[in-house]
Amino acid sequence: MDTNIDHYTVLGLPSGEEGSNLTQKDINKAYKSKALELHPDKRPDDPNAAANFQQLRTSYDILKDEKARKLFDDLPRVKLENQRRESQRDGKRRKMVSDLEKRERDAFSPDSAARGREEEDRIAKKLKEEIARIRAMHAKKAGADLGVKKENASSGGGGGGDGGGVDQEKVLKVSWEKVGEDYSADKLRELFSKFGEVEDVVIKGSKKKGSALVVMATKQGAVATIGNVIGHLANPLLVLPLKPAMPADSWGASKSVEPEAPSKLVGAGYQAFEDSVLMKLQKAAAKQK
Repeated sequence: MDTNIDHYTVLGLPSGEEGSNLTQKDINKAYKSKALELHPDKRPDDPNAAANFQQLRTSYDILKDEKARKLFDDLPRVKLENQRRESQRDGKRRKMVSDLEKRERDAFSPDSAARGREEEDRIAKKLKEEIARIRAMHAKKAGADLGVKKENASSGGGGGGDGGGVDQEKVLKVSWEKVGEDYSADKLRELFSKFGEVEDVVIKGSKKKGSALVVMATKQGAVATIGNVIGHLANPLLVLPLKPAMPADSWGASKSVEPEAPSKLVGAGYQAFEDSVLMKLQKAAAKQK
């Protein structure tokens, strides 16, 4: 689980109190160096290269977020304090407390060990929530930037039908940091076309972050790109499905088909926005015919 991973160690940094005193500049520098070392193109014979590189990106996202980093720094401190408190209490009990005094204390005094465990569980839960928030924030920001550009491009156009059904499972959300060579629509098309035909690329970026929607011709092509399209060594891509593929219904009975609730990849209310972006993609494709 993410709460059991030392994210400083993943980036090659010292952990504990020394890690908590590192600056954001130290963390950014370590991430860039480690990204060059762990990039799958550098490790063609390592079957875990893509997973290790994805873990590096996740650890970097947690440490560069102020709130998530503070929770991560607090968790080992609370664990250490709990261990020290229990050790001291056991030593005093062996030296000073009779059986009668122990029973009386257990009956009438608050259980400090239980309170310590509750505090540890509370911080671990908050850290999990912050990890989910960071992932949702990345997905939502990438889609929001794309939606603004697409809406501006299609403003002034006439109404029409729904454009004939773009399958959301064929659409990929792509994002990257502006820390190296940038990506154009043609460059993204070239990278993704290695895994199948690319129907459309809608690109949008800011000064610090780039993002795009890539529409593959087939679901198989979209699935094949996940974990395999990495991009430049100095500026890796984060590739996520707009809508994860639905498993086959093992019951064999018809079920009501409803839009999936916002998953771990998107924020609340983002489903309606994705539908709007897809509709505009459909209209743009219809105009090109």
